[in-house]
Amino acid sequence: MKITFIGGGNMAKALIGGLIKRGYSPSKMHVVELSKDKCAELHNEFGVRATTELSEAVAHGETLILAVKPQQLQEIAVQLAPILDEQLVLSIAAGIRTQDMARWIGTQNIVRCMPNTPALIRSGVTALYATPAVKPEQCHRAESILGAVGSTLWVEDEEMLDAVTAISGSGPAYVFYFIEAMQQGAYELGLDEAQARQLVLDTFLGASKLAESSQEDVAVLRERVTSRKGTTERALLSMEKDRVKANIVAAIHAAATRSRELGDELGKDA
Repeated sequence: MKITFIGGGNMAKALIGGLIKRGYSPSKMHVVELSKDKCAELHNEFGVRATTELSEAVAHGETLILAVKPQQLQEIAVQLAPILDEQLVLSIAAGIRTQDMARWIGTQNIVRCMPNTPALIRSGVTALYATPAVKPEQCHRAESILGAVGSTLWVEDEEMLDAVTAISGSGPAYVFYFIEAMQQGAYELGLDEAQARQLVLDTFLGASKLAESSQEDVAVLRERVTSRKGTTERALLSMEKDRVKANIVAAIHAAATRSRELGDELGKDA
């Protein structure tokens, strides 16, 4: 299988690096970038073939990965339309719906993918949606590629990608926000920066691993940490009083609403 990346930004580099780690040959990957300097950097870093010529790279690829910014995708798709030849198209451009991509690019052979930023360290999670035109073998191919940077899951309804965006796509920012708050609390209680960072990050990592390894619901795990009239109970009562959980849920709904709005905005013809 030969893969062509349209765009060589951070997510494309994460996928290239993950595929190489899995034993995939750099010689089977092409990258299209506007800058010759960026092409040289990609070749030197990964050993892949990098070019500024779109048609040359597309001709060598059985799978095309659209890794450009959402605002650039329509222009690129229109350029690709006359030179495509039954390739599978994977899009990691956030917000662009398959029906709009299909209209611009002239094929229904599309898998839309929603990775998140931990993919940069191969700890991401990617949701995928395939149009009915995509064959089972091609779905497996898409899953193998995105699986190089973390776990994968399929959704049968494309609208669910708005929910995915609100949870896993934006989710790392929520976690970082909570980490910031805990670190600030640590500073105010007298811990220095290094101590605060270690305690907070190791607490998040440990709690996540415990939740992942346990068969029990996280609510049960939370209750086990919460002794009656203890310190944890006092903290959680304070959060409940301030409606922290309700506000987080509301924020997730706001993110999903914005994802749908962006789909409408980005799907308009220029």
